[in-house]
Amino acid sequence: MQLVNTPQFEKPLFFFDQSRFRRALAEADKPALEVFKDAIGAADTHMARRFSEGEDVRTLVYERALFLDCLLHYAWHQFSWPDNISLLAVGGYGRGELHPHSDIDLLILTGEQPDANAIDNIERLVAFLWDLKLDIGHSVRTIEHCLEMAAEDITVATNLMECRTVVGNPALGEQLAERMTPENLWPAEAFFSAKYAEQQERHGKQQGAEYNLEPNIKNAPGGLRDIQTINWVAKRFFQVRTLKQLQGKGFFTEEEFAILQSGEDFLWRVRYGLHLLAGRPEERLLFDYQRELARKFGYKDNDTHLAVEQFMHTYYRIVMALRELNDVLLQFLDEVILQRGTHLPVTPINERFQLRGNTIEATVTRTFTEHPSALLEIFVLMAQNPKIQGVRASTIRLIREHKHLIDDQFRTNPENTSLFMQLLRSPRGLSTQLTRMTRYGILGRYLPEFGRVTGQMQHDLFHIYTVDAHTLQVVRNMRSFRGDDAWEKYPLAAEIIARMRKPELLYIAGLYHDIAKGRGGDHSKLGVVDADAFCRRHGLPARDRRLVCWLVEKHLLMSAVSQKQDISDPEVVHEFARTVGDREHLDYLYALTVADINATNPDLWNSWRASLMRQLYQHTQRALRRGLENPIDRDEIYVETQAQARNMLRAMGLPSNAVEDIWSEMGEDYFIRESADNITWHTAAIYQLHEDPQRDPDRDTLVLTRNSGPGEHDGATEVFVYTQDRPNVFAAVVTGLDMLNLNIHDARLYSSAGGYTLDTFYVLDESGQPLLDEPHRLEQIRNTLQEELALVEDYSKVIKRRTPRRLKMFHLPSQAHISTEPEDIHSTLEIISADRPGLLARIARIFLTHDLRLHNAKISTLGERVEDIFHITGADDEPITDPQLIETLEQAICQELDAHQATLPPQP
Repeated sequence: MQLVNTPQFEKPLFFFDQSRFRRALAEADKPALEVFKDAIGAADTHMARRFSEGEDVRTLVYERALFLDCLLHYAWHQFSWPDNISLLAVGGYGRGELHPHSDIDLLILTGEQPDANAIDNIERLVAFLWDLKLDIGHSVRTIEHCLEMAAEDITVATNLMECRTVVGNPALGEQLAERMTPENLWPAEAFFSAKYAEQQERHGKQQGAEYNLEPNIKNAPGGLRDIQTINWVAKRFFQVRTLKQLQGKGFFTEEEFAILQSGEDFLWRVRYGLHLLAGRPEERLLFDYQRELARKFGYKDNDTHLAVEQFMHTYYRIVMALRELNDVLLQFLDEVILQRGTHLPVTPINERFQLRGNTIEATVTRTFTEHPSALLEIFVLMAQNPKIQGVRASTIRLIREHKHLIDDQFRTNPENTSLFMQLLRSPRGLSTQLTRMTRYGILGRYLPEFGRVTGQMQHDLFHIYTVDAHTLQVVRNMRSFRGDDAWEKYPLAAEIIARMRKPELLYIAGLYHDIAKGRGGDHSKLGVVDADAFCRRHGLPARDRRLVCWLVEKHLLMSAVSQKQDISDPEVVHEFARTVGDREHLDYLYALTVADINATNPDLWNSWRASLMRQLYQHTQRALRRGLENPIDRDEIYVETQAQARNMLRAMGLPSNAVEDIWSEMGEDYFIRESADNITWHTAAIYQLHEDPQRDPDRDTLVLTRNSGPGEHDGATEVFVYTQDRPNVFAAVVTGLDMLNLNIHDARLYSSAGGYTLDTFYVLDESGQPLLDEPHRLEQIRNTLQEELALVEDYSKVIKRRTPRRLKMFHLPSQAHISTEPEDIHSTLEIISADRPGLLARIARIFLTHDLRLHNAKISTLGERVEDIFHITGADDEPITDPQLIETLEQAICQELDAHQATLPPQP
């Protein structure tokens, strides 16, 4: 038997005893299918063991392909074949590469249309391979058919370029290869353009980011497909079998080839391990597998970073280097292929740079040696000139080769600090150039503190990007506020940035707000030190320096106040206004916060959070105009709100005495926190309930729903519940809403003197939107809550939905903290936990178990993490002050929540 070995690996398969295998087939003690299965099982076990022992992954990948060659040879010869047919490996298998669960792409190539006997044998062969549980993809084609399909489809052409004969008539494969040359099909220019467009589309599907926290190791930027694209285009143009044949010919440097090889080795090892763990051809590096791979690859937790964070940091560093190399090599190929024979006009820019066509290049190779400042100048020039679409490959290489010139002396040189400030002040292209600087290794050299967070991840579901990718996205968001479409999506941010005194101060704060993450301690405070040093080094005036440092220190404040505190409380707003101090600080902080939330996780920004942020901004602006020495008086709000509501109710025809009777049972807090519009809505409905001659006083329950309009709480659906005050009401309502897949984002709870509770819940659907124009769903909410509240006297149901896959991997230990200030009438319970189905219902039942009375709630869900605030008292309606009781309650709450999380049903 003559086997066709891969060009990469030509050693014999010592682990596969072919003589024994042939004897087993010949002796017929077992069906052939079982003999093949036994061989595959033994090979899988053998190679998995070698992988776990650290064997070179290239050896394993090539040996696996060679082993399959051998099996296919024997499988092929289980049947009889005519002379003009052969079995070819195509795609990755055609390259002689095979991971544990990679697709096995096969082409059965015929010289002419196969006869009935050949078709029957083909069908039997394919069925045999399927019975072996091999992940095969197959096609049966003549040479002419192959060429027709390849001419129409670049993917087919690419697969066929890498075909090789495994068994059968080798002349057919040779004829196909001769017909597939660039002279006959897909010339180098067309091939390059098609593959480059294919790459752009693929990157677009991955959001153009190599830094997603669950990256696709094959298709994401910097992934294996990028390496293959370089291989395909270069080999097509230079007509070589392997990239190694191009060493010393100017396509890549020795360093670049080493990066390419070592990067592919790493990604292959990750992919090999991923396939083994998943038991399928999984290409996504899901959270489920990251921890296990980190352990298998020998990473250990340390004082500052988890093992999985260290592993993923290595991964991101490598794919970033590969993406940079992909840029360089494809730019080089663009120049030598698409621009071959084209005379590009050369336009001088200055003595250091010139424009060749639409790309910038250094005038001489010693440009950066003689003028190190040009390492920054080139990015400033690109930001200032929109006609410049990129950098010539030779110049990218020069930048990379000379980035070591950026040292402490370079960073303090006034010429360089001036250039960097010019970049920050440029009217366009800032985020594009900062991204380029990051990719070429310049930004991390010029700002070493930024270099330290490059590729740094946080192993949670709140932050979906690495710190550096998040930081650049923050700046990109800030710049987007200047665009025409921002007036619709971010109207207040667009208005603010249009009048901003110095937008570059906002960008600096964006660059530094998370710069100290991963160091331990409060990153907001630690980041101030770096931000202050930057401002001083770049000569910013004291006023600007103080503003930037304040923004870095307080960048989480506005988000926390808007989402965790009651912004309808004038005291909360006044305290926030005191911290802000003036409108300029408020403007900058608002713009930074909106950009930060959207760059942390785009799913966090919805109509509700936008509404909260806008309300806090507007309330604070009014407080600043009024003067911090003149805080709003609660009595003034009480009287004014009642007067407005009274006028609206009078216009509706409600009797004044009836209104006053209803209001007499409401506490002052209700009129302070609720708008006149809401009070009118509630009062009118309660009046109609009381006037209903059919009502049963013992079962008074009112459920109202509406979508908020412009005003206090636009951007959510309001659910108002008026019912007799009983211990289980909160549990019943939150369970009912949870069954409807509605997420509660705020809750306002009031008790009346007449023994009723008035609760308002602000909810969004699963996509983070209010239930606009969905009357049937609003009716469903009303009916469901009525049903749940009818059972409230003996309420025991807690919703049990499936837990999302990603959530299961992040067991966030619950935290509970109870605090009581001397002047408080309630204690404050803060719970931090992983979000999950039925969480609020579980918390409500914990309150019942421990005789805690709930008076108010502030619900805040941040990705898959909740940070909820509850205002509670003991059963005696007094704040909880006994330290021992507080500790007991905190421990019990955490234990019950964590036990609940551990017993949640899994999601398939």
